[in-house]
Amino acid sequence: MEETTGHAHMTTTMMMGGVDLSFMVEFLKGMVKPALATVVVLLAVALSFFQKLGLEGEMVYAIFRAFLQLSIIGFVLQFIFTQRNVAWILLAYLFMVSVAGFTAGQRAKHVPRGKFVAGVSILAGTSITMLLLVVMQVFPFTPRYIIPVAGMMVGNAMTVTGVTMKRLRDDIRTQMNLVETALALGATPRQATLQQVKRALVISLSPVIDNAKTVGLISLPGAMTGLIMGGASPIEAIQLQIIVMNFLIGASTLSSILSTYLCWPGFFTKAHQLQTKVFVSA
Repeated sequence: MEETTGHAHMTTTMMMGGVDLSFMVEFLKGMVKPALATVVVLLAVALSFFQKLGLEGEMVYAIFRAFLQLSIIGFVLQFIFTQRNVAWILLAYLFMVSVAGFTAGQRAKHVPRGKFVAGVSILAGTSITMLLLVVMQVFPFTPRYIIPVAGMMVGNAMTVTGVTMKRLRDDIRTQMNLVETALALGATPRQATLQQVKRALVISLSPVIDNAKTVGLISLPGAMTGLIMGGASPIEAIQLQIIVMNFLIGASTLSSILSTYLCWPGFFTKAHQLQTKVFVSA
Protein backbone atom coordinates (compact mmCIF):
# COMPACT_ATOMS: atom_id res chain seq x y z
CA MET A 1 0.00 0.00 0.00
CA GLU A 2 2.83 2.34 0.94
CA GLU A 3 4.63 1.46 -2.33
CA THR A 4 1.51 2.29 -4.33
CA THR A 5 1.13 5.58 -2.48
CA GLY A 6 4.78 6.45 -3.10
CA HIS A 7 4.43 5.68 -6.80
CA ALA A 8 1.31 7.82 -7.02
CA HIS A 9 3.13 10.67 -5.26
CA MET A 10 6.05 10.42 -7.70
CA THR A 11 3.67 10.38 -10.67
CA THR A 12 1.86 13.41 -9.33
CA THR A 13 5.15 15.22 -8.83
CA MET A 14 6.24 14.46 -12.39
CA MET A 15 2.92 15.70 -13.74
CA MET A 16 3.23 19.14 -12.16
CA GLY A 17 0.99 21.63 -13.89
CA GLY A 18 -0.31 18.89 -16.19
CA VAL A 19 3.12 18.57 -17.86
CA ASP A 20 4.81 15.16 -17.95
CA LEU A 21 8.30 15.69 -16.55
CA SER A 22 9.38 12.04 -16.71
CA PHE A 23 11.18 12.54 -20.02
CA MET A 24 13.11 15.49 -18.57
CA VAL A 25 14.12 13.46 -15.52
CA GLU A 26 15.35 10.60 -17.69
CA PHE A 27 17.21 13.09 -19.90
CA LEU A 28 19.01 14.63 -16.92
CA LYS A 29 19.96 11.20 -15.61
CA GLY A 30 21.28 10.20 -19.01
CA MET A 31 23.42 13.34 -19.30
CA VAL A 32 25.49 12.49 -16.21
CA LYS A 33 27.97 10.32 -18.13
CA PRO A 34 28.32 12.77 -21.07
CA ALA A 35 29.00 15.52 -18.54
CA LEU A 36 31.66 13.40 -16.84
CA ALA A 37 33.23 12.73 -20.27
CA THR A 38 34.13 16.42 -20.52
CA VAL A 39 37.14 15.61 -18.31
CA VAL A 40 38.88 14.59 -21.53
CA VAL A 41 38.20 18.05 -22.94
CA LEU A 42 39.65 19.61 -19.78
CA LEU A 43 42.79 17.58 -20.41
CA ALA A 44 42.96 18.94 -23.96
CA VAL A 45 42.43 22.48 -22.63
CA ALA A 46 45.25 22.02 -20.14
CA LEU A 47 47.59 20.72 -22.84
CA SER A 48 46.69 23.66 -25.07
CA PHE A 49 47.44 26.05 -22.22
CA PHE A 50 50.83 24.55 -21.38
CA GLN A 51 51.78 24.36 -25.04
CA LYS A 52 50.63 27.98 -25.49
CA LEU A 53 48.43 27.09 -28.46
CA GLY A 54 45.80 29.65 -27.57
CA LEU A 55 42.96 27.21 -28.33
CA GLU A 56 41.53 26.94 -24.82
CA GLY A 57 38.67 29.36 -25.43
CA GLU A 58 37.78 27.73 -28.76
CA MET A 59 37.76 24.26 -27.18
CA VAL A 60 35.50 25.28 -24.30
CA TYR A 61 33.18 27.17 -26.65
CA ALA A 62 33.06 24.25 -29.11
CA ILE A 63 32.21 21.64 -26.48
CA PHE A 64 29.61 23.90 -24.85
CA ARG A 65 28.01 24.64 -28.19
CA ALA A 66 28.00 20.96 -29.15
CA PHE A 67 26.46 20.05 -25.79
CA LEU A 68 23.75 22.68 -26.17
CA GLN A 69 23.01 21.93 -29.83
CA LEU A 70 22.79 18.18 -29.36
CA SER A 71 20.57 18.59 -26.30
CA ILE A 72 18.14 20.79 -28.22
CA ILE A 73 18.22 18.49 -31.24
CA GLY A 74 17.51 15.54 -28.97
CA PHE A 75 14.26 17.14 -27.80
CA VAL A 76 13.34 18.18 -31.33
CA LEU A 77 13.92 14.69 -32.73
CA GLN A 78 12.02 13.16 -29.83
CA PHE A 79 9.05 15.26 -30.87
CA ILE A 80 9.41 14.63 -34.62
CA PHE A 81 9.77 10.87 -34.16
CA THR A 82 6.38 10.76 -32.49
CA GLN A 83 4.71 12.53 -35.41
CA ARG A 84 3.37 10.79 -38.51
CA ASN A 85 3.23 13.84 -40.72
CA VAL A 86 5.57 13.81 -43.73
CA ALA A 87 5.85 17.60 -43.46
CA TRP A 88 8.07 17.25 -40.38
CA ILE A 89 10.56 15.15 -42.34
CA LEU A 90 10.70 17.73 -45.11
CA LEU A 91 11.06 20.62 -42.65
CA ALA A 92 13.91 18.88 -40.85
CA TYR A 93 15.62 18.11 -44.16
CA LEU A 94 15.28 21.67 -45.47
CA PHE A 95 16.60 23.04 -42.18
CA MET A 96 19.70 20.82 -42.44
CA VAL A 97 20.25 21.86 -46.06
CA SER A 98 19.92 25.54 -45.16
CA VAL A 99 22.48 25.32 -42.36
CA ALA A 100 24.80 23.25 -44.56
CA GLY A 101 24.52 25.73 -47.45
CA PHE A 102 25.31 28.63 -45.14
CA THR A 103 28.29 26.83 -43.63
CA ALA A 104 29.74 25.73 -46.99
CA GLY A 105 29.17 29.24 -48.35
CA GLN A 106 31.11 30.66 -45.42
CA ARG A 107 34.05 28.43 -46.30
CA ALA A 108 33.95 29.72 -49.89
CA LYS A 109 33.21 33.28 -48.84
CA HIS A 110 34.90 34.86 -51.88
CA VAL A 111 32.73 32.94 -54.34
CA PRO A 112 29.88 35.16 -55.62
CA ARG A 113 26.54 34.04 -54.16
CA GLY A 114 28.47 31.29 -52.40
CA LYS A 115 25.80 30.44 -49.85
CA PHE A 116 23.11 30.20 -52.54
CA VAL A 117 25.31 28.10 -54.82
CA ALA A 118 26.23 25.77 -51.96
CA GLY A 119 22.64 25.46 -50.77
CA VAL A 120 21.24 24.64 -54.21
CA SER A 121 24.06 22.17 -54.91
CA ILE A 122 23.58 20.36 -51.60
CA LEU A 123 19.79 20.35 -52.02
CA ALA A 124 19.98 18.91 -55.53
CA GLY A 125 22.66 16.32 -54.79
CA THR A 126 21.09 14.99 -51.60
CA SER A 127 17.46 15.16 -52.73
CA ILE A 128 18.20 12.98 -55.77
CA THR A 129 19.90 10.35 -53.64
CA MET A 130 17.21 10.53 -50.97
CA LEU A 131 14.55 10.08 -53.64
CA LEU A 132 16.33 6.95 -54.85
CA LEU A 133 16.42 5.65 -51.29
CA VAL A 134 12.68 6.08 -50.96
CA VAL A 135 11.85 4.69 -54.42
CA MET A 136 14.05 1.65 -53.84
CA GLN A 137 12.45 1.22 -50.40
CA VAL A 138 15.84 0.89 -48.76
CA PHE A 139 14.45 2.46 -45.59
CA PRO A 140 10.91 3.01 -44.34
CA PHE A 141 9.83 6.59 -45.03
CA THR A 142 9.65 7.52 -41.35
CA PRO A 143 11.51 10.24 -39.40
CA ARG A 144 13.47 7.68 -37.39
CA TYR A 145 15.18 6.38 -40.54
CA ILE A 146 15.11 9.22 -43.06
CA ILE A 147 16.30 12.12 -40.88
CA PRO A 148 19.55 10.47 -39.63
CA VAL A 149 20.45 9.24 -43.12
CA ALA A 150 19.63 12.64 -44.64
CA GLY A 151 21.81 14.26 -41.99
CA MET A 152 24.80 12.10 -42.95
CA MET A 153 24.33 12.87 -46.64
CA VAL A 154 23.89 16.60 -46.11
CA GLY A 155 26.92 16.75 -43.80
CA ASN A 156 29.19 15.03 -46.32
CA ALA A 157 27.85 17.09 -49.22
CA MET A 158 28.41 20.28 -47.19
CA THR A 159 32.08 19.48 -46.59
CA VAL A 160 32.80 18.44 -50.17
CA THR A 161 30.90 21.37 -51.73
CA GLY A 162 32.60 23.96 -49.56
CA VAL A 163 36.06 22.62 -50.40
CA THR A 164 35.24 22.36 -54.12
CA MET A 165 34.04 25.95 -54.39
CA LYS A 166 36.93 27.39 -52.40
CA ARG A 167 39.55 25.35 -54.23
CA LEU A 168 38.13 26.21 -57.67
CA ARG A 169 38.16 29.92 -56.97
CA ASP A 170 41.67 29.81 -55.46
CA ASP A 171 43.06 27.80 -58.37
CA ILE A 172 41.62 30.18 -60.95
CA ARG A 173 43.06 33.08 -58.97
CA THR A 174 46.58 31.64 -58.98
CA GLN A 175 46.35 30.73 -62.67
CA MET A 176 44.52 33.77 -64.01
CA ASN A 177 47.08 34.28 -66.78
CA LEU A 178 46.54 30.78 -68.13
CA VAL A 179 42.77 31.12 -68.00
CA GLU A 180 42.79 34.55 -69.66
CA THR A 181 45.11 33.28 -72.39
CA ALA A 182 42.74 30.39 -73.10
CA LEU A 183 39.80 32.79 -73.25
CA ALA A 184 41.69 35.08 -75.63
CA LEU A 185 42.29 32.12 -77.93
CA GLY A 186 38.54 31.48 -78.13
CA ALA A 187 37.99 28.97 -75.36
CA THR A 188 34.69 28.98 -73.49
CA PRO A 189 34.73 29.52 -69.69
CA ARG A 190 34.25 25.79 -69.21
CA GLN A 191 37.15 24.92 -71.51
CA ALA A 192 39.40 27.59 -70.00
CA THR A 193 38.90 26.33 -66.44
CA LEU A 194 38.56 22.61 -67.11
CA GLN A 195 41.84 21.71 -65.38
CA GLN A 196 41.02 23.86 -62.35
CA VAL A 197 37.61 22.22 -62.05
CA LYS A 198 39.10 18.74 -62.25
CA ARG A 199 41.70 19.57 -59.61
CA ALA A 200 39.09 21.06 -57.25
CA LEU A 201 36.84 18.00 -57.60
CA VAL A 202 39.70 15.52 -57.12
CA ILE A 203 40.91 17.29 -53.97
CA SER A 204 37.45 17.59 -52.44
CA LEU A 205 36.30 14.04 -53.26
CA SER A 206 39.55 12.26 -52.39
CA PRO A 207 38.83 12.07 -48.62
CA VAL A 208 35.40 10.55 -49.30
CA ILE A 209 36.89 7.96 -51.64
CA ASP A 210 39.79 7.19 -49.28
CA ASN A 211 37.32 6.73 -46.45
CA ALA A 212 35.39 4.22 -48.57
CA LYS A 213 38.63 2.34 -49.32
CA THR A 214 39.53 1.96 -45.64
CA VAL A 215 36.06 1.65 -44.11
CA GLY A 216 36.03 -1.06 -41.46
CA LEU A 217 39.81 -1.46 -41.52
CA ILE A 218 40.74 1.67 -39.56
CA SER A 219 37.47 2.69 -37.93
CA LEU A 220 33.87 1.52 -37.84
CA PRO A 221 31.50 4.09 -39.39
CA GLY A 222 28.86 5.84 -37.32
CA ALA A 223 25.79 4.11 -38.73
CA MET A 224 27.35 0.67 -38.33
CA THR A 225 28.58 1.42 -34.80
CA GLY A 226 25.18 2.73 -33.75
CA LEU A 227 23.41 -0.38 -34.99
CA ILE A 228 25.84 -2.75 -33.29
CA MET A 229 25.60 -0.85 -30.01
CA GLY A 230 21.81 -0.88 -30.42
CA GLY A 231 21.78 -4.67 -30.54
CA ALA A 232 21.80 -5.40 -34.29
CA SER A 233 24.01 -8.17 -35.62
CA PRO A 234 27.29 -7.13 -37.29
CA ILE A 235 26.06 -8.62 -40.59
CA GLU A 236 22.94 -6.43 -40.56
CA ALA A 237 25.03 -3.40 -39.60
CA ILE A 238 27.46 -4.02 -42.47
CA GLN A 239 24.65 -4.33 -44.99
CA LEU A 240 23.18 -1.00 -43.90
CA GLN A 241 26.58 0.70 -43.85
CA ILE A 242 27.34 -0.39 -47.42
CA ILE A 243 24.07 1.15 -48.58
CA VAL A 244 24.68 4.39 -46.68
CA MET A 245 28.29 4.64 -47.88
CA ASN A 246 27.29 4.24 -51.53
CA PHE A 247 24.65 6.94 -51.26
CA LEU A 248 27.05 9.25 -49.41
CA ILE A 249 29.53 9.05 -52.28
CA GLY A 250 26.75 9.65 -54.79
CA ALA A 251 25.33 12.67 -52.96
CA SER A 252 28.78 14.21 -52.41
CA THR A 253 29.78 13.77 -56.04
CA LEU A 254 26.54 15.21 -57.42
CA SER A 255 26.65 18.21 -55.10
CA SER A 256 30.31 19.04 -55.76
CA ILE A 257 30.01 18.78 -59.57
CA LEU A 258 26.86 20.88 -59.61
CA SER A 259 28.55 23.56 -57.51
CA THR A 260 31.25 24.01 -60.17
CA TYR A 261 28.61 24.63 -62.82
CA LEU A 262 26.81 27.14 -60.63
CA CYS A 263 30.07 28.95 -59.79
CA TRP A 264 30.93 29.83 -63.40
CA PRO A 265 28.38 32.65 -63.89
CA GLY A 266 29.93 34.48 -60.94
CA PHE A 267 33.49 34.02 -62.17
CA PHE A 268 32.94 35.39 -65.69
CA THR A 269 31.26 38.35 -67.33
CA LYS A 270 28.66 37.99 -70.08
CA ALA A 271 31.48 38.64 -72.53
CA HIS A 272 33.30 35.53 -71.20
CA GLN A 273 35.96 37.52 -69.36
CA LEU A 274 37.15 36.88 -65.83
CA GLN A 275 35.45 38.92 -63.11
CA THR A 276 38.69 40.45 -61.80
CA LYS A 277 37.10 41.75 -58.60
CA VAL A 278 36.19 38.20 -57.58
CA PHE A 279 39.85 37.21 -57.47
CA VAL A 280 41.33 40.26 -55.75
CA SER A 281 41.13 39.02 -52.16
CA ALA A 282 43.38 36.19 -51.02
